[in-house]
Amino acid sequence: MCMPVSRRRTRPPAGSRLPFRGGAVVLGVLAACLSPAARAPAQAPQPITIPEPASQPVEELAGVGIEEKLGDRLPLELEFLDEDGRRVRLGDYFRGERPVLLTTVYYGCPMLCGLILNGQMEAMKALDWTPGQAYEVVTVSFDPRETPALARLKKQNYLKAMERPEAAAGWHFLTGPAESIIRLTDAIGFRYRWVEREKQFAHAAAIVICTPDGRVSRYLYGVQFNPRTLRLSLVEASEGKIGSTVDHVLLYCLKYDPRAGRYSIVADRFMTAGAALTVAAMAVWLVPRWVRDARRRAASPAAT
Repeated sequence: MCMPVSRRRTRPPAGSRLPFRGGAVVLGVLAACLSPAARAPAQAPQPITIPEPASQPVEELAGVGIEEKLGDRLPLELEFLDEDGRRVRLGDYFRGERPVLLTTVYYGCPMLCGLILNGQMEAMKALDWTPGQAYEVVTVSFDPRETPALARLKKQNYLKAMERPEAAAGWHFLTGPAESIIRLTDAIGFRYRWVEREKQFAHAAAIVICTPDGRVSRYLYGVQFNPRTLRLSLVEASEGKIGSTVDHVLLYCLKYDPRAGRYSIVADRFMTAGAALTVAAMAVWLVPRWVRDARRRAASPAAT
C-alpha cells in the first residue's frame, strides 16, 4: 500500500513544528496508488503517466504521517510481549549503554512494512557492528491483534536473511496491547490509520534512532537506508559511547540534512578540522627532528 512521507519537524526543546512542504504532491500520488486501477491485474504494458496532485487529501490518508519529536523522551515503562511471549518493558532495551534503532511496523503488512524492514536489514548488514553489541534494534507491531508467534517467525526470517545469527540477542520483535502501542506511536509522532476498504493500515515509512537513555535522536525516512548515514546516526545518538575516532571526526565535520536525508559537510567545521590535522601532522614530523637536533647539540664537543 502506498504511504505518505509527509512529516512535521520540531526543534528541541521548544517543540515548535513546521509543516512538511510538498504534501499535496505526495498525497496526489498516494491517491492514485489507492485507486481501483492501481489494484487491477497485470495487463499489456501501458504508457507511464504521472498523476496530477490532488487538491485535497484523500480520506484514507487524513492524519497519516510523521510528526518529528526530536529530543522527546519515550515512555520506557510501557509493557509488551517479546517474540517468545515473555512480558517485557520498553526500558529493558534502553539501559544507558547503547543506542536503539526503533521501527514501528505491523507483521501482516502486505508490502510497505516488508520493504522498510528489508531496507533496514540491508543497511545493518553493511555495518561492521552487530545488534546487541554496539546497538539494539527494537521492532514493534502497531497492530494489537498480532501475536508473539508471528513476531518470532518474522525474527527468524530476518536473522536468516541477515546471515548473522549472533544478532538474535540484539534484534527484538515485540507485540503488545493497544494502550502501549498508542502511547509509543504518539511519543515518536508516528501517525497511522486503518483503511477499512483496503483492510490495511495506512502509515509512513521511517525508522527512529534513539539515545541509550530513551530519547528521540533522529528520523530516517524511506525504504532504503544509506549504511553510512545509519552508522553516523547511531554514533551521534550514542553520545560518544560507540564509533571510531574517524566516526567522531566525521560527525564534527558533517551535519545531518533532514531534507536530503544524509550528513553534509559543514564548511567552517571542515576547515577548522583540516587546520587542526595540518598542525598535528606538522608537529608529528617536526618534534622528533627538534628532539634529535637538541640531543646532537648537547653531545657535541663545542657544547661541552
